[in-house]
Amino acid sequence: MTMVLSIGCTSINTPRETGNNDNPKQVEEDNKEEEKITESHNQEKEEPTDEIKLQLDEMTLDEKIGQLVLVGMDGYDVNDNVKELIESYHVGGIILYRKNVKDSNQLLSLINSLKSSNSSNKAPLFISVDEEGGVVSRNPNEVKKLPTARSIGKTENSSLAFEAGRLLGQTVKKFGYNMNFAPVLDVDSNPLNPVIGNRSFGDTIETVSTMGLEMFKGIKEEGVIPVIKHFPGHGDTSVDSHIGLPVVDHDLKRIMDFEIVPFKHAIDNGADVVMVSHILMSQIDPEYPASMSSIVINDILRDKLKFEGVVITDDMTMGAIEKNYNIGDAAVRSIKAGTDIILVGHNYEKAVTVFNAIKTGVDTGIISIDRIDESVYKILKLKEKYGLEDLVIEDLNVEEINRDIGKLVEKVKQN
Repeated sequence: MTMVLSIGCTSINTPRETGNNDNPKQVEEDNKEEEKITESHNQEKEEPTDEIKLQLDEMTLDEKIGQLVLVGMDGYDVNDNVKELIESYHVGGIILYRKNVKDSNQLLSLINSLKSSNSSNKAPLFISVDEEGGVVSRNPNEVKKLPTARSIGKTENSSLAFEAGRLLGQTVKKFGYNMNFAPVLDVDSNPLNPVIGNRSFGDTIETVSTMGLEMFKGIKEEGVIPVIKHFPGHGDTSVDSHIGLPVVDHDLKRIMDFEIVPFKHAIDNGADVVMVSHILMSQIDPEYPASMSSIVINDILRDKLKFEGVVITDDMTMGAIEKNYNIGDAAVRSIKAGTDIILVGHNYEKAVTVFNAIKTGVDTGIISIDRIDESVYKILKLKEKYGLEDLVIEDLNVEEINRDIGKLVEKVKQN
């Protein structure tokens, strides 16, 4: 009786049955064919192209450093200094203040001009503003003010907080802004606090966490980047950081259990940008304020809270920094500590100083190019995520804006 042995499968490395296993040429051809098939399979498994990485690799050092600087300007129009900051220093963003706003038409024209001035750069601008509602408003006078955060917090109506955030987002977006430094997530726990007050939703972590998150969601709903502030918490201070350096003496446990809770809540719900304040946390980092502290930015914000987004400083031209540090040195220290964007809200010369200080830091090896690339990648990724484009806006209906704000004001009063 004849026995037949059947082989069910063959290894890729095993030559095919050819009828003549002693033919070296045939075996070689078969093995090459198998290699082609294997290579084809491997190519199919390759990761998709990272367009942000390609964009980053094509940027000059000056273009990269520019993305790390967000600047203010003087006047109602794009002057020579602003053009130079955009065209020569390639700054990544602009912040506008009340001093830059005359009326609705002028503001719209200014923002359109800023975007047009950026046409030769590889990345669109952040066009940013502090529009919190209440006392901190940069809108033109003909636009009604939204309610304060405190008045919204007192309603204990989270849907109103969401609606307020949505209107904030809608309003600034109609003028051409794409980033809003709001909401304020500071818990107003110190009655002597000279700077937060009714900018906060309240004096409990529950109110600030709940209402702040809803306002954050509302702003984001409109495609505007919300920036939560002022990490790790400006609520229990008795010094205005615009004037001097506030010192907070709480230990890490207290900070984590109280001040940081609203920020953690927002981070866990998708916050993309955190503003770090100029506050000296004496028991956490007695040497540097939060905006320059690796302990605060890396150990707490990044490691403990798992925040992977963009970190921006509060304005480096504030008294807390200028009265205690050289602004260039402070910017370098902040970048080394983990900050991604340095905010220079006032003064052309100071913006140039910050740019040059960072560049010198790279040239001398104080800041590694990898550290720069890490931040620029996050910034470009954020701009892509929100679909930022330097498109001009032609139509503006102030009456429509005021009608919607008026409705919200009445709802807050009724609650």
